[in-house]
Amino acid sequence: MEQQYNFLAIGDAVTDAFIRLDTSAAHIDIDKGTKEICLRFADKIPYKEVYVIPAVGNSANAAVSASRLGLKSALVSNVGDDHFGQECLGALEKEKVATEFIQKHQGRKTNYHYVLWFEDDRTILIKHEDYEYSLPDIGNPRWVYFSSTGKNSLPFHKAVEKYLLDHSEIKLAFQPGTFQMKFGKEALAGLYKRSEVFICNKEEAQRILGVNEIDVKKLLQMIRELGPKIAVITDGVNGAYTYNGQEFLFMRTYPDPKPPYERTGAGDAFSSTFVVALALGKDIRTALRWAPINSMSVVQQVGARAGLLTQPELEKYLASAPEDYQPRII
Repeated sequence: MEQQYNFLAIGDAVTDAFIRLDTSAAHIDIDKGTKEICLRFADKIPYKEVYVIPAVGNSANAAVSASRLGLKSALVSNVGDDHFGQECLGALEKEKVATEFIQKHQGRKTNYHYVLWFEDDRTILIKHEDYEYSLPDIGNPRWVYFSSTGKNSLPFHKAVEKYLLDHSEIKLAFQPGTFQMKFGKEALAGLYKRSEVFICNKEEAQRILGVNEIDVKKLLQMIRELGPKIAVITDGVNGAYTYNGQEFLFMRTYPDPKPPYERTGAGDAFSSTFVVALALGKDIRTALRWAPINSMSVVQQVGARAGLLTQPELEKYLASAPEDYQPRII
């Protein structure tokens, strides 16, 4: 492989179909602290509109984020040989994300998810196709960003782990997806130990660790004990936290210019921007200032990609940030 990349993301790509539900036909039910979206059974439910967005998913979003922020970016993924697969490849190429490592599977479908969009949040119906995962020769990218894959991908994680062990100069950022969390921390112990950065939200940290702990500092310590050099836990509108073995930092959210429109991709925007900042040579404090800005921008538009910023755009928001928009030690 001749070309080397600054940022190489690994994980499933997907097409998201956003179905915006009418508030007159759906509602949220809260039972014992659990929120459920409710629709009338065996009825015809009106919806407001639909948006179909190709080439998204945790890793695809990260690859696009890195490209817009100025890194030479590529994606390792799988698509089918259908119309949606071709759309995904076209969308990534338009974003200047290299597609040479994306395998097109003959006679197979491309991952397709349905997003039930209600008010400013969503519930996603997911289905990962059972692709035969394999790792191509990716060379020596400066950073690998590993995220969501399908339920049959556990052996693939061993291949990624071996490649990273054989290429010690590559830095790994790990943002586990649904099935990676289900595999368990023991099955993926090698990847946790190999991670430069590990990122998840607070509820995911509790799930990964198998605890009910609510103290974020304790959760960060427990995550870091699994091996990552930098542990990052996000907590939605409550902000984000990091621990690098020396200091605990808290970062508030960037103020929304107007109420969020649709929240899909906010976490991916934060995680990828944090890692991109490090890949660009920034320190943790700077990365913490960058990341919430991209999250804020993403939730102002539909889907995980439209609101991702370029570096000059991000710098403009930084220049007008409130005085207290700074990480603080906790």
